[in-house]
Amino acid sequence: MDLLFNIAIILIKVIGLTFMVVLPLVPISVYFERRFSAIIQDRVGPNRVGIPLTLFGAKKDFSFFGLVQPMADGLKLFLKEDFTPVHVRKSFYWLAPALTVIPALVTVCVVPFGSPITINGEEIKLVIADLDVGPLFIFAISSLTVYGITLAGWSSNSKFPFIGGVRSVAQMISYEICLGLSIIPVLLWYGELNLSNIVEEQSANGWLLLPFWGDSAPWNNGGDYSAWIFWIPAFLAFLIFTISIFAETNRMPFDLPECETELVGGYHTEYSSMKFAMFFMGEYAAMVIGSALIVTMFLGGWSLPFNWDSSLQDAQGNWVWFSGLVHLAVFMTKLVAFILFFILVRWTVPRFRYDQLMRLGWVIFFEAALINVFLAALIIAAPELKVVSTIIGAVLLVVVSAALIWVLKVSDKKEAPNSGHLG
Repeated sequence: MDLLFNIAIILIKVIGLTFMVVLPLVPISVYFERRFSAIIQDRVGPNRVGIPLTLFGAKKDFSFFGLVQPMADGLKLFLKEDFTPVHVRKSFYWLAPALTVIPALVTVCVVPFGSPITINGEEIKLVIADLDVGPLFIFAISSLTVYGITLAGWSSNSKFPFIGGVRSVAQMISYEICLGLSIIPVLLWYGELNLSNIVEEQSANGWLLLPFWGDSAPWNNGGDYSAWIFWIPAFLAFLIFTISIFAETNRMPFDLPECETELVGGYHTEYSSMKFAMFFMGEYAAMVIGSALIVTMFLGGWSLPFNWDSSLQDAQGNWVWFSGLVHLAVFMTKLVAFILFFILVRWTVPRFRYDQLMRLGWVIFFEAALINVFLAALIIAAPELKVVSTIIGAVLLVVVSAALIWVLKVSDKKEAPNSGHLG
């Protein structure tokens, strides 16, 4: 019975968290994208697609604020002709969309959605797989997405999709390095790779970007300002990680692999019907997982701010029975807020040139993330070091950083302005 109970719990978590929480966020994000862009551009977004009650004799259709628009989009793409060009490499052509969307959904399994809940006297964590290598697992699986985009461009046997695939390889590999380096300060601070433990630590002792309660606050730890000083490398890590997530998910202003003004449609130009839709499902699913990872590591995950989580615990410090549902709602609120931020950036910032994109990744973010690792290590080790050792380390870090910036500035040749043929 225990085995059947555990299997049932695993199936419920997989179906509930993946297919009833994350997957519905994909069409909802599309709806948010349309409404948000309409507000920014001062126009009307989708507001009429609804239930056609007039077909059944009613006087007026039920518009439902246009919320049925994502369902109509999905139905349209599902019923469109699934056309496969003759000149493509068919096996890889069919495999590419699956390699784009599946890794994004698999990474959901290590993201904690809420505090543990108790069922039948057994504590159950709201995470599908509570791995001790959570961030590494996410990076390993999400890196497979580049194969889907690359195969889509290569198997199409067409010029513009191939260029989009090549761009994607260079872009995603470049920014994966920045992603990996940027979270090292976070992992150094917590000494953990388990995302559930990281969130619980933030719940008790302050979020990484909001260290104002628990042991992070100087008035609670005997005047230790380490958490406040560590806010500097933590914010730099947050900045680099967030911008790199934009590049990894091919979102504006980093959507060069599918740049319509240069590549017609990029790597998915030759696709139609649901194969075409799967690329967009993969993009939005990756955006959801990227937002979830940012919220988990930097903004407390499912926890409430200012130690309000203590009101959801009993006298023994155990979570009350409904705390998991409250924390799930908190996590989803943060997640939706960050998805809206993704959409806001898309409709605010213009697209980068490709040379600017690569320069940002290799010349700025790579070096900045590397320096940030040493800065974080120095702050963490400072209480154990002598004052002289700390000062020497700080001076060396400043000197090396200044030398690196000078080298980059000198080696960066300024191009002469384009004066045209007459010039």
